[in-house]
Amino acid sequence: MDLQVRAPSPLLMLERFDVGVVQLDAQRHVVAMNAFARRVLPVEQKQPFDRMVLSFHPERSQPKVAALLDEAAGLNGCPVANPPPMAMIINIPERVLLIKVTRLADGAGQPAGYTLVFYDITEVVSAEDTPMPASTHRRLNKLPMLSGQRIVFVDTDDVLGIRSEGHYTQIATVAGSHFCNLSIGDLEARLDPEHFLRVHRSHIVNLRCVLQLWREDARVWLRLYGGVGPVPVSRSSQAALLQRLGLPPGASALRTA
Repeated sequence: MDLQVRAPSPLLMLERFDVGVVQLDAQRHVVAMNAFARRVLPVEQKQPFDRMVLSFHPERSQPKVAALLDEAAGLNGCPVANPPPMAMIINIPERVLLIKVTRLADGAGQPAGYTLVFYDITEVVSAEDTPMPASTHRRLNKLPMLSGQRIVFVDTDDVLGIRSEGHYTQIATVAGSHFCNLSIGDLEARLDPEHFLRVHRSHIVNLRCVLQLWREDARVWLRLYGGVGPVPVSRSSQAALLQRLGLPPGASALRTA
């Protein structure tokens, strides 16, 4: 009789993880951090102490971190007396971090700074069976998404398509659309290129989920399972898409169902 071993839940895995802690002053300068944060973050390279926390992050992540701090402070047009801790997922080289930020107040209730905590969730979302060169981003076999103040992991096999929304993305699955803090560029670099193709600057599709392909008004479009689409295909991506779908050049008027 075969025995099935249940994998630990993502929540249990997070509970076992070390937590990184970074302290910011009211001007959002880094003033302290714990040992785990020093190990994970590029402290020696960036020298963040007494500098704005934004300078510590990759340029592509800075607007997201700024928005996170604004939300924690009750800004962004939605001021509240006691903003809850705000959560965000960001991508740094080779790592995926789940970050939460909360604002601190002094004895008089005046803003006194921020505490930023993070979990390194790379091992939860990354494929572990394929060693990758040091210069290559680790592949993702789960996509981390935020639902309220919870983190939800979706298997990449369940992803139909991905649409860019600025620095963020919407992930389409058979269960609906989900918000993801990772950018389309981050996801393109980390998804398995055997199954995912960026067909437009704003769209990535799961090639196993392509249902229809056609040409209309000199443009190529496709539709995915679950009624996702129509998805535009850029001219520069058409040849690669046709090849990956096993179609000859010029066959873009074909519909496959």
